[in-house]
Amino acid sequence: MRALVTGGAGFVGSGLVERLLAEGHDVDAIDNLSTGSLANLATARARAGGRFSFHRFDLRSAELVDLLAKREPEVVFHLAAQADVRVSIDDPALDAGINVVGSLHLLEGARRAGTRKVVFAGSGGTLYGAPTDLPTPESHERRPISPYGVAKKAVGDYLHYYEVVHGLDYTVLALANVYGPRQDPFGEAGVVAIFARRLLDGEQVMIYGDGHQTRDFVYVGDVVDAFSRAKEPGVATGLVVNVGTGVETTVNELFATMAGLTGTATEAVHAPARTGELIRSALDPRLAATELDWRPATALEDGLSATLDWFRSRPPAPRPAAV
Repeated sequence: MRALVTGGAGFVGSGLVERLLAEGHDVDAIDNLSTGSLANLATARARAGGRFSFHRFDLRSAELVDLLAKREPEVVFHLAAQADVRVSIDDPALDAGINVVGSLHLLEGARRAGTRKVVFAGSGGTLYGAPTDLPTPESHERRPISPYGVAKKAVGDYLHYYEVVHGLDYTVLALANVYGPRQDPFGEAGVVAIFARRLLDGEQVMIYGDGHQTRDFVYVGDVVDAFSRAKEPGVATGLVVNVGTGVETTVNELFATMAGLTGTATEAVHAPARTGELIRSALDPRLAATELDWRPATALEDGLSATLDWFRSRPPAPRPAAV
């Protein structure tokens, strides 16, 4: 099988590239390297044996459609995105240009290439707005309250159109808060990467608000497994499927666990809560068990330990001036 992965140089995408190559597939990766890194693909390049190609493209590029027509991937994994909710609030048009218009370029290319299926990285943390049911099932009302969430929902709606009108199969994986090795602590990164880098560098950790806000933390290796399972014909066809643990963890609990794993005695400092921040979030993963035969396999403390080990193996990176 030939697969194409957008966002293939990101921390989730690069892991997916490695998984697909290990399964014996030919893989094309697309990334504009705005947040991804070629270093993340070093293992894939070294072990691919000619079955891997990297293409530096922006989703909005007209060349994207031509590339898909030339490569004719059987399955497209769409992970590339403008992924910072705060950026989407500050500039909704920029967010929509990348996440909606860029995705339409990709879907048109997939249609013309005769692609069988698209597996899309949705956002379980924004799709359901401010959820009233926790853990949140896929049947919950989908009323996102950020431009980023609106854009992700819109792509899911476009996928439905492409399935009904053009016969393009799809699955949307509504991801919880993904964490793990290779996550950038300075980009739109999640709190785990930020805490890891600061704790290991001996820097003060800042928690916005009282720290009682909750998130559903799911390990990157488990997420990659869900993507791989979703590629199969007839699996989770036309569905939104949550990929999370169903467990709420407060930011204070997360910090305490990571501080313990690093032997840090310093307390975190608290800053004013960010406007519009979601108070509680957790995704019900039962549909994934039924449709994908998928369950989260990595306990939070084990995943945090692996993440910290990865950060320890890397020298401290220069902090961007804007951070």
